[in-house]
Amino acid sequence: MKTNVSQGHHMMRTTIRPRPRVFSRLLVAIVALFVVFASSVQPASAHSVDQAVLYLDVTDRAMAGRVELPVVALREVFELELAGSGDALLGELEPELETLQAYASEHLSISVDGTELELEFDTLDLLSEKSNEQEINFVQLGFDVIGYEGSRTFDVTFDAFFDDLEDRSAVLLIENDLGAGVYGNGEEVLVTFDPAERVRSIDLDDTSSWANFSASVGLGVDHIKTGPDHVLFVLVLLLPSVLMFSGSWRPQESFATALWRVLKIATMFTVAHSVTFTLAGLGILPLPPSKLVEAIIAVSIALAAIHNIKPVFPNKESWLAFAFGLFHGMGFASLVEGLDVSRSTQLVSLLGRNVGIEIGQAAVILGGFTALFFLRRTRYYLPFFRGASIVMAVVSIGWMIERLAEIELGINDIVEPALQLPRAFWIVAGATIAAGVLYLVEQRADRLIPLVEQAEPDEAEDQLVNA
Repeated sequence: MKTNVSQGHHMMRTTIRPRPRVFSRLLVAIVALFVVFASSVQPASAHSVDQAVLYLDVTDRAMAGRVELPVVALREVFELELAGSGDALLGELEPELETLQAYASEHLSISVDGTELELEFDTLDLLSEKSNEQEINFVQLGFDVIGYEGSRTFDVTFDAFFDDLEDRSAVLLIENDLGAGVYGNGEEVLVTFDPAERVRSIDLDDTSSWANFSASVGLGVDHIKTGPDHVLFVLVLLLPSVLMFSGSWRPQESFATALWRVLKIATMFTVAHSVTFTLAGLGILPLPPSKLVEAIIAVSIALAAIHNIKPVFPNKESWLAFAFGLFHGMGFASLVEGLDVSRSTQLVSLLGRNVGIEIGQAAVILGGFTALFFLRRTRYYLPFFRGASIVMAVVSIGWMIERLAEIELGINDIVEPALQLPRAFWIVAGATIAAGVLYLVEQRADRLIPLVEQAEPDEAEDQLVNA
């Protein structure tokens, strides 16, 4: 029976005592932990200030890549002013595109069994990095290798600036190689070129399916770590897992009951996104435009958060997870969209990435569940539950606007710092300790909210309403 203050039926007055000082101190401690780990560590880079870099992407059907040339060297060699930065600098470079492509083509060759393959340069871009507080710019020239048929051994000649400037070297990185399980490598240099050794023989001999699978697992985990929208969706589903809706949200009976509830939600989400992820990854299910998929993912977070505040399908969150999981699977499928590989290689990659996504998802659930379980019987949980849901809804609506309007509101800059490792680990650890201590404080003061089966309906509702 729903009661309110104006009706006054069966209303039990609950005295709100001052929040324990220990709770405030623990909150301060958590904030301090967040601040300590708030500064991000810059990732390692293959670039030096004046070194040319060659990246290759290799599959069993195609090869492509890009050459990155330091702007400081181009100024000197071509006597160009190149005084701008960002879009202005890119505008200065565009009229020189043919000259730059011709220079890169002259100083780069790839040969298989003594036959030189044709390089077709097509794209121009600009990369900017910080080095000792100084901005370092690199011109990126993308190319496709014409005539490549999947050979794992080939010769590469790369000697940009060797004859133009003194003391120059260059490096080659295999950025992506599905056969060897290499994805997104931007740090590990394969070989180095210098004036005395301009030609290097490359042998990509590790083609095992296990290498592909294990690296794909890592990529799936990384996608969860670097995908704040998917993390937020898991979290917004996790919030009500320690509660049961019966006229109002009430604490679940036991750890096992609450864990089973969240496992059902996670399983339905997994089944749904696995179906669309696999079908889309294999090209059986056509993918809508990526911005539309990403916008729908953002909407799904907002709707799930609103459902927490005003349940439409109470205690059926697992089906909500299934429905929205279908769209999240399309987002995951962008990981393999357009890969020019054989069907067997693609299947191994899909399986590995799916496993990696599940591992990442399980880590999010296990990390947050214990803290929520401790907190669920305290008078602080319901305000936190509603407040967190509102914040997630606002954030996801911001994402939706960004993706549909193609504008930058800086939402990721706000959300991502809290999700980066090891910072996220310490935040979760601090929150779990704080929740555990708060539970003990409330238990000692005899202020714990009764469990579902222990409370009379009006009594449990009154305590939650007055929380």
